[in-house]
Amino acid sequence: MNAVTIRRALLSVSDKTGLAELGQALAACGVELVSTGGTAKALRDAGLTVRDVSDLTGFPEMMDGRVKTLHPMVHGGLLAVRDNPEHADAMEAHGIGAIDLVVVNLYPFEATVAKGAGREEVIENIDIGGPSMVRSAAKNHAFVTIVTDPADYPALIGELAANDGATGFEFRRKMASRAFSATAAYDAMISQWFAFADQQELFPEMLSVNGRRVTELRYGENPHQRAALYTPVGPHGRGIAQARQVQGKELSYNNYADADAALELAAEFRGGDPAVVIVKHANPCGVAQAATLREAWESALACDDVSAFGGIVAVNRPLDEATAQAICAIFTEVVVAPDADEGALAAFAKKKNLRLLLTGDLPDPRRAGLSVKPITGGLLVQGRDNGAITQADLRVVTKRAPTAQELNDCMFAWTVARHVKSNAIVYARDGATAGIGAGQMNRRDSSRIAAMKAAEAAEKFGWDTPRTKGSAVASDAFFPFADGLLAAAEAGATAVIQPGGSIRDDEVIAAADDAGLAMVFTGIRHFRH
Repeated sequence: MNAVTIRRALLSVSDKTGLAELGQALAACGVELVSTGGTAKALRDAGLTVRDVSDLTGFPEMMDGRVKTLHPMVHGGLLAVRDNPEHADAMEAHGIGAIDLVVVNLYPFEATVAKGAGREEVIENIDIGGPSMVRSAAKNHAFVTIVTDPADYPALIGELAANDGATGFEFRRKMASRAFSATAAYDAMISQWFAFADQQELFPEMLSVNGRRVTELRYGENPHQRAALYTPVGPHGRGIAQARQVQGKELSYNNYADADAALELAAEFRGGDPAVVIVKHANPCGVAQAATLREAWESALACDDVSAFGGIVAVNRPLDEATAQAICAIFTEVVVAPDADEGALAAFAKKKNLRLLLTGDLPDPRRAGLSVKPITGGLLVQGRDNGAITQADLRVVTKRAPTAQELNDCMFAWTVARHVKSNAIVYARDGATAGIGAGQMNRRDSSRIAAMKAAEAAEKFGWDTPRTKGSAVASDAFFPFADGLLAAAEAGATAVIQPGGSIRDDEVIAAADDAGLAMVFTGIRHFRH
């Protein structure tokens, strides 16, 4: 059950990459080539002798190629257990010849969907015979070699060269594993298309989740944990996983998680004024917009320059040299940007360990999709939090309505708050965060921590008052009591934006009125656990 000499190979591929070279290598080993349709033509065009599958089966290809390999002469040759006397007798009785190698890649379903093809064309690109042959060959890997990816052709050729035209069991077992992964991912793509695109079913009865490993990471959140990066198989948008790493050390699990959080928030400002986001442990610690990226960087850094040390920076437009030099003045783990000019690249190049990621574009913050979270014994699945509001959606609930400037600050603070771990409190003024309180067990503590950070910044930079004075404060969920709101008022906030919906809303509104605050309700919550 170890070495199996390849005497007959069946090749049927949609992707013709490397096909001629593989065919030539097999022919040089004396392998009989059997093929179908376009694959047979491509091999013949390369000067190779090829036997049609129809000669093997005694039946022509029919029904526009839907039926060509679904035949006992094919699957008997694939599934027969060669050292089983009954199987050997059946092969002899029915004239079934063994097939020792199958090279198949499947109809381009993924590419067909990606190009926006109509439903009929998508259905026609669901492969039936291909997966059947792949599974038959992979199941019988004790005797049959299966290859589904052109990237594995060199390994196959090397295996044959090293074993005098044979393959070893370990090679066949590895290829079988890859083959079953390929068909599983293919079926998952089809299942997802039927559920999400064809039937608009957000939560199908059976959820298919698939991914293609991009790389193994050094470790997970902690050194004792293993980790890897996967990307979806099938049509998907661009994000941090598709970013081009220009320089720096290998990205860690935490780097990816934090960089993704930074990119998601930076994307909220795409198309707007230059914006800089600084993230630490998946929470923003400084966010600002200004006339230039350099000014936005300085303003964002001033929110909490202590937490910014060793942080992740994301921007909403190509980086320039001045901003890059300013970022390099402190220790930064990762910088994410759509692009960077030559001056910026030169500045970052002096920081060999700094990881620079260029995304080419920013993801759509309002895009649809699913969020999947493992729990003990299952998965929690929900739609992405892509809800959005405009100033027109806000409801003024206090005696005093916010000024135009306060409304702008409210919207900025609200944009940031949706990306802060709950309980989230964000103070903002003049297009910059003044203080951020994240992940506390009660909202009052988040208010106080954010105000404390603002006070520390004022002391460090010699400001007369913290930037929370005259700021707007955003709360990701309603204030269950007035204490969190009063803490914000004590910090100097003059306007409040929150979802509303507490049984104590009247109490909170009364407290806001007593403090002279303007408050608006959004009617939408943004918990982030």
